[in-house]
Amino acid sequence: MPSVIAIFDIGKTNKKFFLFDEDYQIVFEQLQQFPETVDEDGFPCDDVHALSAWINASIQDILAMPAFELKAINFSAYGASFVHLDAAGNVVAPLYNYLKPFDEKLKEDFYLKYNGEEVFSVKTASPVLGNLNSGLQLYRIKNQNPTLFSQIKHSLHLPQYLSYLVSGRYFSDITSIGCHTGLWNFPEYRYHDWVHQEGVGEKLAPIHPSNEMMNISINDKPLLCGTGLHDSSAALIPYLASFKEPFVLISTGTWCISLNPFNKENLTTTELKEDCLCYIDYHGNPVKAARLFAGNEHEIQTKRLAAQYNVANDYYKTVAYQPEIIAKYQNNNIQISQQSTLKTSPFEHRNLEDYPSYEEAYHQLIIDIIQLQVTSTNLVLQHTTKKLFVDGGFSKNPIYMNLLSAAFPRVEVYSTYVAQATAIGAAIAVHKQWNTQTLPLEKTIQLKRF
Repeated sequence: MPSVIAIFDIGKTNKKFFLFDEDYQIVFEQLQQFPETVDEDGFPCDDVHALSAWINASIQDILAMPAFELKAINFSAYGASFVHLDAAGNVVAPLYNYLKPFDEKLKEDFYLKYNGEEVFSVKTASPVLGNLNSGLQLYRIKNQNPTLFSQIKHSLHLPQYLSYLVSGRYFSDITSIGCHTGLWNFPEYRYHDWVHQEGVGEKLAPIHPSNEMMNISINDKPLLCGTGLHDSSAALIPYLASFKEPFVLISTGTWCISLNPFNKENLTTTELKEDCLCYIDYHGNPVKAARLFAGNEHEIQTKRLAAQYNVANDYYKTVAYQPEIIAKYQNNNIQISQQSTLKTSPFEHRNLEDYPSYEEAYHQLIIDIIQLQVTSTNLVLQHTTKKLFVDGGFSKNPIYMNLLSAAFPRVEVYSTYVAQATAIGAAIAVHKQWNTQTLPLEKTIQLKRF
């Protein structure tokens, strides 16, 4: 009977559950989606009660499976979301959506009180992002709903709430605290002073090491339980476990995030203005990151191309890399005011009548996106960087990958594939405690060099 670890990987849209054997092969998986509910203002949010019931039921299902020997459980989940509990451990507030608009007056008051946006953001490595700065969610509750604030005994980030569901124990985790929450003073490696001055600190549970598990018992069966990880930090773990030489990972999706776990320099004001921030990895080390909205830009512009050339929205998947088209348009630069904001590509301003075919226009789009990607990645790249990994959607795009490789000639550029990287990362983080085998790194990450 194979030994397995159960991982719950909770995204905004998809809630996933996996069993991994000791070779990190998926032996069981389930995907679930839940209808959203609304908070007291009618703003959509995840249904924390439905999620909780599903996780508890799923664990009972695992324990009843005769084919597997469950050894451990861990969690990864999206960040910037708190679950608020009373003294009895009951949920007393909605799982507020981090996309909910933040009260402008309250935001102004907060930053005025704590040395202004620039100073505060540099110290906490947190751009001004409203409710995406999850610490400010607690500040909002304190100021706008003091009755609720007085009810709250523990505020747990979502991954740690999921762990609490199973273990009954209250912990915080450094990967969740370190993801643009506004809570953490990065240069001094402690909570920012405001956390204690506002009485928020007393709502936060003790920090538990991300790579250590707790002994628990369910249905009289002894198990190990992790405290959960922030999903972006978890997705980096297979790479940290596999590669010791300095690397940068570009994780591509709606956002293209360049992550450098070897860049120890404090965030600067300039970097912050260019959409840099810092995460904290599962060992407690800062990870400098630069964000680019390139996947979103790609989606917008490919719809524009599809309408212009009367093809399907995903026609770009059929376009092969053609060096002769690159040569034709490589230096077709246009100047855009405030282009350095890295918000949109030059392609938005191009006249599609200038391109005789979809293929030529699409090559131009990727040339323009790469121009911004290089600028963004250079914000975190260092002269010591040896390898550049790309995972996610753009890793499958031959035009993107060939142009990126050409743009970084002194670095080895690879497209990578990790099946369920976030979930595997949450399992690898606690490998030594649940797994009797050596880590099969060669099976974990597939590489293709460009």
